Amino acid sequence: MNFYRRLGSVTAVLGLTVAGTALTTGTAQAASYNGACGSGYSVIDSMNVSDGTVYLTYNGSNGYNCVVTVSNHPGTAMVMSANLRISRNDTVWKYNEEDSGLYKYYAGPVYQYAPGSCVDWGGRVNSNYTQINYDDHCG
Repeated sequence: MNFYRRLGSVTAVLGLTVAGTALTTGTAQAASYNGACGSGYSVIDSMNVSDGTVYLTYNGSNGYNCVVTVSNHPGTAMVMSANLRISRNDTVWKYNEEDSGLYKYYAGPVYQYAPGSCVDWGGRVNSNYTQINYDDHCG
């Protein structure tokens, strides 16, 4: 009888551990890069923006940068954007690529061919916006 009681306790603890791990993993995945830029792109930088994260990626084989903004609350519609441009050291966004709208999972991807150039990049989730300007990630 004592054996069955112990077996029941072990089973309950294992069940709670697996459930806790599944919940933790789901939360962590919501805040991670989702591979939206495609194969060959590696994350080279990221910024937290309120309820999400903006990721800057680069593909060394084709010379393209890519930006995607990922929600921390997948499935909930929010105003989101992803922005990318070649740096020009002025306030005008030349060669600007932007994707903005009401999204449930992520904004983007946006691409910019920029070998030998620096890029400015950023993103928005709801009313919070973040941006890196002027000569960031030069290649």
